[in-house]
Amino acid sequence: MSSKAKKGSTEANVNFELTEAEWLIIKKVWENEPCAAPTVQEALQSQKRWSYSTVKTMMDRMADKGLLTTEKIRNLILYRSAVTQNQAQKSELLRTLKRAFNGALTPMMQFLVNNDDLSEKELLQLKTMLKAKRKKTV
Repeated sequence: MSSKAKKGSTEANVNFELTEAEWLIIKKVWENEPCAAPTVQEALQSQKRWSYSTVKTMMDRMADKGLLTTEKIRNLILYRSAVTQNQAQKSELLRTLKRAFNGALTPMMQFLVNNDDLSEKELLQLKTMLKAKRKKTV
């Protein structure tokens, strides 16, 4: 058994960017791991008409980037995620925050609250989350 993963793929180190195609693939890996490339290709068939070789190449590149790990069992290569869903979401959010709001969270939150039609339920959920966070930091 061999495993291929870039060092430093920890919760604290989320300096990676996923392309749209990589997001599609890693979501299927999270749902099916460990899984082989044909499993991912079949799961994406209704969304994308990618061939097996396209999916396999992208998954191998994701492994090279440290996003996936591989394990070879005879002629079968199984893939696992090397990053958690939380790590990927955090990286994506921080990248957007940096690009669109110069890294400032408050203006982003103001933008989201003022430019989105939030329902009363959503506003109450936000209020509850903020109260809970405040209690943790006090």
